[in-house]
Amino acid sequence: MGQFFYQLVASLGAAVNANVQGLGRVCTFMLSFFYWVVRPPFRLKLFFEQMYSIGYQSLFIIALAGAFTGMVMAFQMYFGFQLISVDSLVGPVVTLSLAKELAPVLTGLIVAGKAGSSMAAQIGTMKVTEQVDALEVMGINSHQYLAVPRIVAGTLALPMLSAIFLVVGNYGSYFIGTRALMIDEAIYLSKLSEFMFIEDIAHGLIKAFVFGFVIALIGTYFGFQVSKGAEGVGRGTNQAVVWGMITVLMLDYILTSFLVRIL
Repeated sequence: MGQFFYQLVASLGAAVNANVQGLGRVCTFMLSFFYWVVRPPFRLKLFFEQMYSIGYQSLFIIALAGAFTGMVMAFQMYFGFQLISVDSLVGPVVTLSLAKELAPVLTGLIVAGKAGSSMAAQIGTMKVTEQVDALEVMGINSHQYLAVPRIVAGTLALPMLSAIFLVVGNYGSYFIGTRALMIDEAIYLSKLSEFMFIEDIAHGLIKAFVFGFVIALIGTYFGFQVSKGAEGVGRGTNQAVVWGMITVLMLDYILTSFLVRIL
């Protein structure tokens, strides 16, 4: 029995130690980003390529997810509110839910799965094929060349994608609410303007800004940690997606508890 508890404590200690070391490496990687992001050359071509990859190529799935999220939310809210005869509040409740929570969080999860995995796979492949080493030999800092454009692009693209999710989701809710559920259009819009404020939109955009930075940071970090060939690329890609999603959900709670006090 004593041997069992010894092994249990030893394994838990090793796991905690490994996670603390990993967190330290992530923080060091983040400090490296802040060091190189303000130093020339500023690789604008790479930045716009990443904005296209992260932002433009994610538009369809973001718009599709936003539309159906808004429509489903409208149905769910309507049948719940109808029980207490406040179905006129479907519009503002759906829009507030989208603005503060669903738009930034779902956008973050989608981008973590799509763009975060792509970053890790691209950099990881370059790492195992020694292209990263070749950059260093040529005197090009690999973090500045590969990580900085991706992190900056991810940080700026995600609030834009979240805003598109919000707009499309709101239109989906409006369409279902006024056409399928027969809520009066004038009442729907008046209630929306009565309960919706710019601070609510700012709440979600701040979250999206933080999520974009963290997702891109994690995606590039795990790309640089890849080793052991194709198997390592797969493992790094999987870790980038899993930790990106977990971090978004954890930060959502932290940011919510902070932002509700200042906005």
